This record gives sequence, C-alpha cells and structure tokens, in this order.
Amino acid sequence: MDLWARAAAQGAGVAPVGQTGAQSPDPQRLAQLQRDYLEAQANLWMSALAGSVDAPREAATEPKKAQADRRFTSAKWHEHPYYSYLVQSYQLAERFYGELAASIPLQGRDRERLLFAARQWTDALSPANFAATNPEVLSRALESKGESLTRGIANLIADTAKGRITQTNESAFELGRDLASTPGNVVYENALIQLIQYLPPCAQIAKRPLVMVPPCINKFYILDLQPENSLVRHALAAGHAVFMLSWRNPGASEAHLTWDDYLEHGVLQALAVAREISGADQVNALGFCVGGTLLGAALGVLAARGATLPASATYLAAMHDFADTGQLGLFIDDASVRMREATLGGGGLLAAAELSSVFSALRANDLIWPYVVHNYLLGEQPAAFDLLHWNSDGTNLPGPMYCYYLRNMYLENKLRIPGALSACGVKLDLSAVAIPSFYFAAQEDHIVPWRTAYRSLRVFGGDKTFVLGASGHVAGVINPPAKGRRSYSIDEPQRVTTYPEDAEDWLRQASARPGSWWPCWTAWLGQHSGGARKAPARAGNRKYRIIEAAPGRYVREPAPDYAAGAAAPALARKRNAAKRKGVKS
Repeated sequence: MDLWARAAAQGAGVAPVGQTGAQSPDPQRLAQLQRDYLEAQANLWMSALAGSVDAPREAATEPKKAQADRRFTSAKWHEHPYYSYLVQSYQLAERFYGELAASIPLQGRDRERLLFAARQWTDALSPANFAATNPEVLSRALESKGESLTRGIANLIADTAKGRITQTNESAFELGRDLASTPGNVVYENALIQLIQYLPPCAQIAKRPLVMVPPCINKFYILDLQPENSLVRHALAAGHAVFMLSWRNPGASEAHLTWDDYLEHGVLQALAVAREISGADQVNALGFCVGGTLLGAALGVLAARGATLPASATYLAAMHDFADTGQLGLFIDDASVRMREATLGGGGLLAAAELSSVFSALRANDLIWPYVVHNYLLGEQPAAFDLLHWNSDGTNLPGPMYCYYLRNMYLENKLRIPGALSACGVKLDLSAVAIPSFYFAAQEDHIVPWRTAYRSLRVFGGDKTFVLGASGHVAGVINPPAKGRRSYSIDEPQRVTTYPEDAEDWLRQASARPGSWWPCWTAWLGQHSGGARKAPARAGNRKYRIIEAAPGRYVREPAPDYAAGAAAPALARKRNAAKRKGVKS
C-alpha cells in the first residue's frame, strides 16, 4: 500500500517524504492514456450492443489476445457476447493500468515494485477468478446442481487448514516408491544432514564420486524424481558414483542454526565423508539453486584453509553475484532485512509456507489463480504432477541462517567481492577456487535470471563451461534426454578471460543444440572422474556404516507447524548461546 501511496503522490506532483527531485508524470501522456482507454472501452461497448463478439481494433492489437490468453481458452468465453465483452474489457483495463503504472516516474527497484504490484492486482481481478463472471463455473454448477460448488468449498476449507493452495494430487506419490526411489543407503547423519550413497548399476564406476548439494529450501528429490527424469540415475548410468546431501527440515530445536552451520556441518561435512568412503583423492561437486550458492561459499572456505578442493564443480541455476536478482529482489530492501533480523536473527524459523507463497506470487497466473479456479470454483482435484508435488513439499529455514543470506547476498552482494565476507572463521575469495566449473542457466528462469548466473564466470577462477538451456528454473534443469525436448546453447570450454563480459555477446556467438544438456554435462564430468575403479559391493565403510535405506528419514519430515518468528527472541538467544559450539553428530 505504501508503494501505491508513493506513486499516487508522485502522480499529483508531490514528492514523497524522504525523496527529493521527484517528477510528475507527463500530463499529456496521462491524458492520452485516458483518452485511448475510454475510446477503446466505448468502441467495445458499442460492438457488444450491436451483438458482435469480435474485438475492436484497439483490443485486437493487444499482445495478450482473448483467444491466446490461457485463462480464456474455453469456448464458453467466446460463444456469448456478454462473456466475450468481459474478457475484452478486462484486457483493455489490464493494458491501461500497466501503462499507467509505467508512466509513474519512479526509478530502479521502486519502479519495478510498482509494475509488479500492478500486475498482481490486474491478475487478481481477472473475470476468470470469480464465479459470477466465469461461464465455465456457472455452467458446471448448473450441470452438477451445485455439487461442484460444494466440492470447491470443501477444497477451500482443506487448503485453509494447510495454509497453502493444493497444486497436485498429493496422495499420488510416495517417497521411496514413486519419487526418490533410486536404490541407496544413508551412510552418515548429523543434526542437519543425512548423506546418501547410491548403489552403482554397473561393475565399474568413476574413482572420484559426485556429491550433490540440493537447495535447502526444498527437498533433495528434485534431483531424483521418477526414474525417467532422475538426474541421479542419469549420472549413475554414465558411470559416476553419486552421493546426495539430504537437508533436515528444521524445527524448533534447529532454529538457532547459522549460515556457517550449513557450510561446516552441511556441505563441507558431506564432501569430506564422501571422499573418505570412496578413498578418492578428490570428489566432484554439484549445487542446485541456493545449494549452488552454499557450495560456492564452502569451496571458498576450503580455498582459504588451503584444503583440498573438489576436482570440479557444477552449478545449476545458482547465483554468486547478486547484482540482479530479478523479481525476487523486489521483496528485499534494508527495511525488510532489518525487520527479519529483529524477529528471526536471534533464533526462530522462516516458515516453508511463507517461502512458497513468495515463489508462487512471482508466477501468479501459473501457480495461484489456475488452482483457485479449478480447485475452489470448479470443484476439481488437481492432477498428479511430480514437479508440483516437490514444489509443495517445502522446508523451513533457521532465522539466523536466513538473515545472513538475505543481508550478505541479496542486499549487500558481498560473496562476489574477495575478502568482503567471512564464513567459518576465514575470509572468502571465490577467485581462489581455481577448478574446472560447469554452469547451467535456464533462459526463462524467474528465480535465478540467466544473465545473473552468467556473472558467476567472473567470480570464480579456473576453466569454465557455460550452458544456457530452455524453459524455467526447474523444468530447464530437469530435462532428461529420453524426452527429446527443448534445446541448449553452448560455447567450447574455455578460460574465463575469453568469455565476453556481456551475457548477450556470449549468446550471439554460442551454438544452439537440440535436446537435453544432460549428456553434454556427463561427458564434461567424465573428464574429471580420475579414471575408473571397481564398484563397491556395499555402501559405506568400517567408519561410516549403513544407517537406513534411501531416501532416509530427513526427507520424509514435513515442514513443522511453526510460524516465522514464533520463538521469542530472548528464548532463542538463550538456546542459541547454549548450542553455539555447532551441530553435533
């Protein structure tokens, strides 16, 4: 609301408090926008009175045509002049408010926040989102004699109790059976992680194992979904020994954990145990999303300590230079970070449901409103979809860890600057991580913009390979070869000094290839495998014995019913002081 108030103040030619030099919108531009909008609405109304369902010229030239908008694909929207009028009138208003917001002379993030807010409001006001203006909903209610509405209300009540919108048939999948079913064993655990060692399907495997670090804001099985789209199985089939870090879903007893805990007792411990079990001189490492950020920081710790680094690192849709964080950055400023530090910095949890709602809001027309319509207005049950099942299975985050991440990465962007950030008792310099690295980014990623992922090339040392895939943050990464879908762009492996500074310059010279990027990556990884060895007969060793079968207990833990900041700061600080020595095995 404050953002709209500031915009309105500027629209009246009044500079908001604390801001000088604000300019009023161009009066002629505003007047022209209003004239065009009113004229288009008048023409549309006259067409409706004449019984025509065709859009007038002003509406027909819109980028989001009535027939192309997925919200209005049903024939019922176009069979009757009334509903056709609703669609076209709404789309004219949608364009008008977008252009009106764009005309407000705000700069930088304030401008982007206003445009984002305008999209949120216009998306919410779509006639598809209301029973009285949605012909599909009314038709279904009449046909079912009101039963569809009864089911919809029941769905709404159930989702209200869960605190989130159901996006998939959650009873269709079971961990260990349908998802995360690759055979393996948990060979190590502490209060923060379990480490899974997968059983190789072949007699010979790479000497150097691959250690996967998934995002800590979701469960690891995004990398081990169903057998046909499991990156774990693909790597195993290519002859790589694979270990998987499985983050614990933190509850009240883990609410004190810090960023350093996630590095020391999470990533670094997993790398060390995998190396001990395999007996290899080095491991290879992979990090996805924030798991990639954690991996990069952990390798910075190893470099500062003069310890052995992995033979290679793979970063999937990960950020290390946070100069441009896309729409996620719109939620973060100094005031919001200070608020989080005051409520969570001394202890407490950021609830998984809160994180989920933020990510869904970035793509509201894909992840919110379609489910409102289908679940609550049409009374349907969502279909089974493994990616959305994983997306709904979130994790909490400890407040101290989360606050450190917000301030030092998103707000102050220190990770990229040598010596600007300390972790685990050392100053970080990621340029000292001079090992071969593979970077994957997705062209339509709304969480890690691909140009931001490209910036990592300038942060690390060593040889680089950058690949740009199609689709978004998750679907771009999970693209198995058997599907024969999408494409990717790649340049020949080369040193970072030969990569253009501008991502667009790189894209112009890169080569496009059809299909999945997975085979390209496993071929690259094979160059750093250290040769082959006989596959072990069983998981673990004398020191690290099998604890339980994969996927393990930690991944099955749902997000505890624990509200953000629920732990009183004084109590959290007391518990934090008692546990400051770290995570015990």
